[in-house]
Amino acid sequence: MKQILLDFHKHKLDMLINKKPLQMKLLDEQEYQALERRMQTFEKRNTDIVKGITEIKIIGVEERTQHIKEISYACHHKWLNKNEDTLYLEESFELRKARLYKEEIVEDVIQENRTKEPIQTGENLVVKESEQIRETFHYDRLAAVQYAERWWNDTNSAYKNFEVNCTNFISQCLHAGGANMRGYPNRSKGWWMQQSNWSYSWSVANAMRNFLIHSKTGLRAKQVKAPEQLMPGDVICYDFQGDGKYDHTTFVVAKDKQNMPLVNAQTYNSRMRYWSYEDSTAYTPNIKYTFFRILDDTSSS
Repeated sequence: MKQILLDFHKHKLDMLINKKPLQMKLLDEQEYQALERRMQTFEKRNTDIVKGITEIKIIGVEERTQHIKEISYACHHKWLNKNEDTLYLEESFELRKARLYKEEIVEDVIQENRTKEPIQTGENLVVKESEQIRETFHYDRLAAVQYAERWWNDTNSAYKNFEVNCTNFISQCLHAGGANMRGYPNRSKGWWMQQSNWSYSWSVANAMRNFLIHSKTGLRAKQVKAPEQLMPGDVICYDFQGDGKYDHTTFVVAKDKQNMPLVNAQTYNSRMRYWSYEDSTAYTPNIKYTFFRILDDTSSS
């Protein structure tokens, strides 16, 4: 059973490596289009997948009928990418569900859209200048990136973690870089997590974006116009629908040969992923981004 699933993913990988036309009729339309966009993005970036592997762990098997089985399983994908003359390892983790009929896959899908933030209040958070007490902040970008690399596919028990964890993960990275919490216990003020309570800005993408726009002391940021202006330790916010409500956040951990960001993220756990997310099933042509350069008291701009 496991070998059947591995063969399915090896076939998908073979098409990506050898740039063959996609022939994955078992995939749903969104995932099929996301794979096509991934191939197009790699071509534009002058990037090739040199080698890849998929590790599979079966979570559960349900016998629907004598001949039909539904298998829930986890996939850990690893791709060795060559960007011009540089090699780097990209990884992702996803939960999938396959339906088998007489030991043949007839359907294989991602179990859920894992790139959406939960619906919570607090999206209109505004931090007033008069409420902010001046504090010194020195941002250790290396420590923040090291945290993002250590925990991209794991949960740190020192924090409360959520099923939808993308912004919480970014907050943890920033905290590891030396950003101090403030605003407790008001959930609509500041940026903080204390035991089983937290601010909206800590855990909700749209609230974090608003916090970074308005914060003038401690953890704060400057919006820049282009991804090329970012560096490891910076943050990108995503509005997939382009409706003004931001629903995903990623953390810059490296730059490619074209000076474009590679990011780590959770919820749909990814490492060294190209920043644009064109290979995401949540991507739409209306997508909007906000690029944040994290500032501290040593920053010149």
